[in-house]
Amino acid sequence: MENVTNMFCYQCQETAGCKGCTHRGVCGKTADVANLQDLLIYNLKGISMYAIKAEEVGMDNIAVDRLIMDSLFTTITNANFDREFFIERIKETLEVKENLRKVLEDKGVDLSSAKHDAAVWTADTVEEFEAKAKTVGVLATENEDVRSLRELLIYGVKGLAAYLHHAYALGYEDKNIYAFIRKALVSTTEALSVDEMVAIVLECGKFGVDGMAILDKANTTTYGHPEITKVNLGVRNNPAILISGHDLKDLEDLLEQTKGTGVDVYTHGEMLPAHYYPAFKKYDNFVGNYGNAWWKQNEEFEKFNGPILMTTNCLVPPKDSYKDRVYTTGAVGFSGLKHIEERNEGKSKDFSIIIEHAKKCASPTELEKGEIVGGFAHNTVFSLADKVVEAVKSGAIKRFFVMAGCDGRAKSRNYYTDFAKALPKDTVILTAGCAKYKYNKLDLGDIGGIPRVLDAGQCNDSYSLALIALKLKEAFELNDVNELPISYNIAWYEQKAVIVLLALLHLGVKNIHLGPTLPAFLSPNVVKVLVDNFGIGGITNVEDDMKMFME
Repeated sequence: MENVTNMFCYQCQETAGCKGCTHRGVCGKTADVANLQDLLIYNLKGISMYAIKAEEVGMDNIAVDRLIMDSLFTTITNANFDREFFIERIKETLEVKENLRKVLEDKGVDLSSAKHDAAVWTADTVEEFEAKAKTVGVLATENEDVRSLRELLIYGVKGLAAYLHHAYALGYEDKNIYAFIRKALVSTTEALSVDEMVAIVLECGKFGVDGMAILDKANTTTYGHPEITKVNLGVRNNPAILISGHDLKDLEDLLEQTKGTGVDVYTHGEMLPAHYYPAFKKYDNFVGNYGNAWWKQNEEFEKFNGPILMTTNCLVPPKDSYKDRVYTTGAVGFSGLKHIEERNEGKSKDFSIIIEHAKKCASPTELEKGEIVGGFAHNTVFSLADKVVEAVKSGAIKRFFVMAGCDGRAKSRNYYTDFAKALPKDTVILTAGCAKYKYNKLDLGDIGGIPRVLDAGQCNDSYSLALIALKLKEAFELNDVNELPISYNIAWYEQKAVIVLLALLHLGVKNIHLGPTLPAFLSPNVVKVLVDNFGIGGITNVEDDMKMFME
């Protein structure tokens, strides 16, 4: 690993040279922000040490756990670029950590096992923060394999925290998952064996399943089970707001506040699956989906003309030409953008400033016409189970391809469009996440009325795809999910994809292929462990991969 002084980050698929960003993130993150994010993670490890001690003596950790969850979320790729935010959040976590320490000492709790530097370090000035930040990043762990397993775990809990954040917004949480996150963070400070580290990484997958199950319950209890839905791609001649990200509660608040105002609401990127939920269909001004995956923002936000609300990642640093129309909320932040503050308990967020802004803007410039179909989450597919099983038994469907995950800027991702086009007409694509934008607008037809692209929803709805696989295993009376005619060709980009991968491994799924590149944070030895135990592989080219999968 090269010697670097500015920053080091390799948590996303597009990291420089598939090795690591060392001067500025490919995402647009500056070196100082990258280092401050590392310091915040380091401080969360220290807080977790004390919080575990507090739990042992019966203290309630819930506020601390929520702070850890929220802070982890802010460090995922393309979420928060705001230097001042991270300085203030580090100050807050230092104060929380110090208060925890004092309370525990007053209670006479033995803290000798929590004397790691992450727990005891403190500072008073920003200069001290920044000096410390340069010493606690990824490369502070010298052993390549230990570093790889620690970062795999950290990225897994970052993705898990993001999903928990959405569930919490709807009033759902699980203290057992919070406790695991603390345990996982602390484990990265300990001298564990490789086997112990692998074990906790796989345990993270177990809690990933639990976390996605809670979010699924939160979403479906609150908004109903997704239904097969045709989503409009065109525009109307009204002023409008574009909402992007993943947070359905933010969407609900916005739709409630735009009712009767003459302002339309469109989704972008990962918010597309919101159209599948019954509860949102009552809003006449919920018009359709505008544009494509997150990385097209610079082009599509320009043409939308109205204000844009970013509820979660994935934010691309905005161009000056439309920067004044972008609003952030929740974990999202970028210097110079207007931020909508968190809702008070029992209240809605106040989006009035965005609505008033929209009224002064021209209607969106139309990008395309037509519609796309989605809403094939587990409940819907279960209702079609007999039809699907019969299609498989009759030979009408020969194989399913799980092509879930993320989209991104790299031209190599066109592989997934070409792969979808090249699939035999007796195959069906199961998808979730923004990877769908590589093929969800292709005319791939259907098999006996079953569309050849079944979109389950957002990236967290990869959980639905796992449930569908388990349901098919039951229907065909198989002992192993890997006996099903299902292949996994998944695109990844950021940390939520990492927790989905770990969740699938926990569920026993093998022979998953990841692309367009394997993660830079996986050392050769760790890759070997994943290959030997789970059959993890990469991608090559469409022709050769098609032969490999179809065998």
